[in-house]
Amino acid sequence: MAAKKKINDIIESKGSESYKIHYKYHIIFWSIYILFNTLRWGSLHNDYIYSIKTNLIGFPIHMALAYFNVYFLMPVFVFNKRYSEYTLAILGSLALMLVVKFNLTYYLIDTNVMPEASEVVNSITLNYAIVTMFGELYVVSFVTAIKITIDWLREHQKLHELETRQLTSELSFLRSQVSPHFFFNTLNNIYSLTLEKSDRAPEVVLKLSELMRYLLYAARKNKQDLQSEIELIQNYLDLEKIRFNDSLTINLNITGNLDNKRIAPMLLIPFVENSFKHGANKTIEPLTIDINISVKEKKLYFEIANPIPETLVTNRLAEEEGGIGLSNVKKRLELGYRPDEYELNITTTNNIFKVFLKLNV
Repeated sequence: MAAKKKINDIIESKGSESYKIHYKYHIIFWSIYILFNTLRWGSLHNDYIYSIKTNLIGFPIHMALAYFNVYFLMPVFVFNKRYSEYTLAILGSLALMLVVKFNLTYYLIDTNVMPEASEVVNSITLNYAIVTMFGELYVVSFVTAIKITIDWLREHQKLHELETRQLTSELSFLRSQVSPHFFFNTLNNIYSLTLEKSDRAPEVVLKLSELMRYLLYAARKNKQDLQSEIELIQNYLDLEKIRFNDSLTINLNITGNLDNKRIAPMLLIPFVENSFKHGANKTIEPLTIDINISVKEKKLYFEIANPIPETLVTNRLAEEEGGIGLSNVKKRLELGYRPDEYELNITTTNNIFKVFLKLNV
């Protein structure tokens, strides 16, 4: 909960800074607005002095009404779904504005408060009320639309950043799961050799130290050199060969240019582990595991196949031992790559378990 609150606080702070409207933009907006209206009404009446006077009176009213709506009426009524009360409040505000504007124009500028009309207007007529209130409503609606758009952008960015942080956290968690799981299996190999009092135990310990060094540093990265990932697989296979001796045959074929190719760390090794967990560990018969790794242009093609005993229920392969393994890889692919960047097929045919992965590298 504390971590989630911290993330939300960071996003809130960043979002507010990104979309907070600086006062200078308010000044720019209203300056452009009053200039536009001054030129518009000055051209209409052919009297720019009159236009300046009327805009100096109308301008503060526009501002007061617009800000009153977006910063008070909407938060109090609209956001709380009190629409009827909001309608009455906005109509009341427009009516009050109408009276204020009429009196200011009448006493400070001209008794004819609506010179564009065909006749002299020196009182609040229905026509004057409709024209004036709709003019104010236009300004309020325009400013409100800007505010709503900015709020939407802020919320959209906050949501996007929250999703990104959550995905990053989940991906880091999945990566952290792989290392202990892999380390646990390797320790099992050493344990088996020590029970047999094998002279190869020191060699295994040395291999394990190399693997631990890799896990300590490389697995923390978002992307790792493909060459290093393949070396990890080769070291793991060397350990398994020591454990199984002559009962295990591994056909490893690597083709293509591996230089400058990068991949999510510890992404391929679960497939290799799975072939032993559900193949070699489940049978006493000699076992052959085929692994083909090829790079063509910017795509990696990874294939691994191993026999499985008939007694093993194939649809539970990804669910055994806590679900760590194939399900972990699938989730990491979903989180770390776009759908068009990879293709994963897992099939079982004639008791042969096959994995095919095509991945952008």
